[in-house]
Amino acid sequence: MTARPLRRAGVSLRKAGVWMLDYLYAARHQLRTAVSRDDPEVLAAGRPGASTVVLLPGILETWRFMLPLARRLHDRGNAVHVIAALGRNRLSIADGAELVAAHLDEHDLRDVTIVAHSKGGLIAKQLMSSLPAGGRVRLAVTVCTPFAGSVYARYLPTRSLRSLAPTDASLLRLGRESAANERIVSVYGWFDPHIPGGSALEGARNIELPVGGHFRILASRELLEVVDGCV
Repeated sequence: MTARPLRRAGVSLRKAGVWMLDYLYAARHQLRTAVSRDDPEVLAAGRPGASTVVLLPGILETWRFMLPLARRLHDRGNAVHVIAALGRNRLSIADGAELVAAHLDEHDLRDVTIVAHSKGGLIAKQLMSSLPAGGRVRLAVTVCTPFAGSVYARYLPTRSLRSLAPTDASLLRLGRESAANERIVSVYGWFDPHIPGGSALEGARNIELPVGGHFRILASRELLEVVDGCV
């Protein structure tokens, strides 16, 4: 076997390992959310002068899936808000954005930094692009967000998952909205098994980390450092 096929085989094995570790992480942390007792009211109490952060999880995730980030941000004094009404984030992107807008208005949150995973980043962009409350957002840090969709989504069994396909009308409309892109920091790993087309967004600040996976990246040291630098 020549060097090139050997290299390809090595990359394939490495990606297979990422798949396995990513799903192990997701399974473990989904179980953890069922027993977590972290109180949203405690997280929302930050030190005077610290930043205000809103967490937005991905599809089929509750906010507790992002606990590594929530705890890190709160330990540094930031007020960390979650949108419990999102549940497992099965709503449309537009409806999700309305829920976030209502929370920002109700609590009069200003100069907000959104930290979002996957579909949560689409909700953040929708909010910042089309709703008055989007003006309350200073910056969105999106992690593994399918801004151009995922080709795998069209084969998935539920409408909420298929809505993330590249041909979805709502996603295409959102893709044509670019005014908010300059306020987005899009972070992603070297390989994302769920988003083969990547998460780079034109006009945004794009950061590729030396981390593989769609879920495991949420607890990586590299991501935590990026978030620290943005909040």
